[in-house]
Amino acid sequence: MRKLKTALFLSLQLLAITAAAQTQIFDRQGIEYRLDLPTPAWKAVSRLDVHDHVEFVYGADKLNGYLRLRKNQVDAGATATELFRRDEKWDLQALPGYVMCGECEGEKLIGNLSGLVFSYEYTSGGRQMAGRIYYLQVDKRTFYTLHFTLARDKLLNLREQMDSIARSIRLK
Repeated sequence: MRKLKTALFLSLQLLAITAAAQTQIFDRQGIEYRLDLPTPAWKAVSRLDVHDHVEFVYGADKLNGYLRLRKNQVDAGATATELFRRDEKWDLQALPGYVMCGECEGEKLIGNLSGLVFSYEYTSGGRQMAGRIYYLQVDKRTFYTLHFTLARDKLLNLREQMDSIARSIRLK
C-alpha cells in the first residue's frame, strides 16, 4: 500500500511539473498586461486596423478557439453586467441565431483581476458557436474584456483553459 501511495504521489508531481512546463507567459512591449497561456496551442496573432491588436488563436483555426482582449474605459461605477448588456444590445444580438442571455447575471470569476463571465450561443456559417465574455475590473473606470468564441462542440474541452487565461491576466 505504501508503494502505491508513493507511486501515486510521484505521478501527480510529474503531472504538475509537466503542466507547469507547458504554460507560456505572454508579455509584449507596449502592452499593459501579462497572461498565462496554458498550452503551446494558444498562439498570439497580430491584427492591424486603426491600432495593432494582439489576439489569440487555439491551433490553426479560429473555430477551435479565438480570444479578443480589449481595455475598456467606462463611466465611474459601471458594472460588468451593464457592460455585457451594452455589448449584447449593440453587437451580440446582431449575430445569426443569437440566444439571448435573458436574466443572466454572469458567473463570478476570481483571479489576479476579478469580475463576471457571461456565456451565449449563436451560429456562423450553419455551425453552432459559443461565446464567453470575461469582464475583469481593474479600477472604478477600467475593465479588461476577454471575448472568447469557438465552435460549441469545443467548449467543454477549452472552458477550463479559458477560465485559466482569464484568472491569470495581470498588469505589469
